[in-house]
Amino acid sequence: MSIPAAVAPPDGSPDPGVPWHFGDPLREQRALADGSARVDLSNRGVVSVTGPDRLRWLHDLTTQHLAQLAPAGSALALILSPHGHVEHELHAVDDGETTWLVVEPGTATALVDYLRSMQFMLRVEVADRSDDLAVVWEPSTERVEGYPTWLVPPDFAGTGLVDAGSDRGGDAGRYVPERPAAFPGREVVVPRSELAGRLAQAEPAGTWAREALRAAAAVPRLGRETDHRTLPHEVGWIGPGVHLAKGCYRGQEAVARVHNLGHPPRRLVLLHLDGSDETLPAHGDAVELDGRAVGWVATPAWHHELGPIATAVVKRSTPADAPLRVRADTGEVPATQQVVVAP
Repeated sequence: MSIPAAVAPPDGSPDPGVPWHFGDPLREQRALADGSARVDLSNRGVVSVTGPDRLRWLHDLTTQHLAQLAPAGSALALILSPHGHVEHELHAVDDGETTWLVVEPGTATALVDYLRSMQFMLRVEVADRSDDLAVVWEPSTERVEGYPTWLVPPDFAGTGLVDAGSDRGGDAGRYVPERPAAFPGREVVVPRSELAGRLAQAEPAGTWAREALRAAAAVPRLGRETDHRTLPHEVGWIGPGVHLAKGCYRGQEAVARVHNLGHPPRRLVLLHLDGSDETLPAHGDAVELDGRAVGWVATPAWHHELGPIATAVVKRSTPADAPLRVRADTGEVPATQQVVVAP
């Protein structure tokens, strides 16, 4: 099979260093949607945690119930600030001897530094393995024998296995009554020497295609749907990434306070954009109601079925049926909102 030349991502892309597309992003989306393509995510960081205390230790540091994670089990976990703001998103998978953490590009060093600062006298070892391991995105909900495989949580995938936090505690489902779409998939960790061979086993697709499918399902991603003030409740991470019934961790009091006493100040929405302008708004562009800024664009995308869309974070008080406008460099773009996180 002849593979077309890869197109590099533009400046400011959240995925530098990997193919953006291979000449036909919409066809690549359809190939991902029908399960016949794979995406190079080798820019992701990979951190290993070894030692007999690793799962209990990670359980205590993160928002997820990891203490009983079974071999080959996977989970989504977060590390929060003392005030409950999201600092790290961890895609965790354990192979019985090592817990592997797949993280956003450029964040592995900061994560390793934080984890090592919290080791104390525990029997754990932390290492950045990003130089010798790579990640491949595959549209499947089955584990790959012999390779650490992180499965998208069922809340996002619409199907699959529940490995950690299956009961999630409390009424976690109140935040996202219904997902706009399913986003099934897995992240397979492979030696870099095997990366090209694994990608060659399916059609090539770039990160443009994967991001469009993620945006259509309103699945949050650190650094896109989040900023320095993001609470997990605002973007629908309560349940998939935050177990409400687990014990104390940094930021847990803030999570419980927002959950028990009120509503988060902002909420995630999916915007359906006017398609008359062929240029998409950019990440961070203002979302306005009656000329006043009420939020910002998170992930803009051209979807192969929905057309131009964008996830956005808006004030909770924004009426769910209000017509919105996005203030882009090319002008104002009319938008209708689809509720993701309930007001």
